[in-house]
Amino acid sequence: MGVVVRSALWGAATGIVLMAGLGTLVEVTTPSDHPSSLVVTILAILFIAGAVGGVPGVVVGTVVGLIRRSLQRPAVPAVAYPPIPQQPYDMWSELVERCAESTRRVAAAVQTVPKSPARDWLQRISEQLTKELDDVRGIAQLGRALGAVDRQHPVYQRLLKAAHDFQQFENEVGRVALQMFDHPELDAARTHLEVLEKQLPQLST
Repeated sequence: MGVVVRSALWGAATGIVLMAGLGTLVEVTTPSDHPSSLVVTILAILFIAGAVGGVPGVVVGTVVGLIRRSLQRPAVPAVAYPPIPQQPYDMWSELVERCAESTRRVAAAVQTVPKSPARDWLQRISEQLTKELDDVRGIAQLGRALGAVDRQHPVYQRLLKAAHDFQQFENEVGRVALQMFDHPELDAARTHLEVLEKQLPQLST
C-alpha cells in the first residue's frame, strides 16, 4: 500500500475518531427533553463523524502523504556533461567556409534558372564545383597536419587562391544564369556554358 493511501486512511480514521468523540461528548453533556434510542444516537454520531471528520481527514492525510512521498523519493543525480571544448581560431576554416559559401550560392542560383537542357548543363557544372570543395578541405587538412601558422606558407597561399577562384566562379555563374533567364535555349547558352566550364576551379590538377 502506498504512502499516500496509508496517510489518507489514517487521516480519515483520525478525523472520524475525533468527531465521534466530540459528538459523544456533546450528546452526553447536553440534556434533551426527547432522548433518542441508543442505536439511533450511535448511528447519528457515526454519520456526522464520517461527514465532518472523515472527509477532511482524507484530504489532509492525502496532502501529508504526498509530502512524505516527495521527501522519500531518492534524488536523481544530475547528469554531468563533459565541457564543450573551445575550438581555437583556425585560419584554415575561414577559407574553407568561404569556398563552401560560394558553392552553396552557386547551387541556389542554378535552381532559379528555368528548366531546360542548358540548366541541366549548368547543374552538372555546379556539381563539379561541389567535388572541388572536397579538394579545398583536403588542402586545409594538409595545412593543419604541417602545423603551418604562417599566412605566407605555400599551402595557405594555395588555399587563399582557391577561395578567390571560387568567388570569381560564383560571380560568373550569376552572370550566365542571368543571361539564361532571357535566352534559356541550349544553342544560345552553349558558348557561355563552355566558357564557364573552362573557368571551373580545378584544384586536383
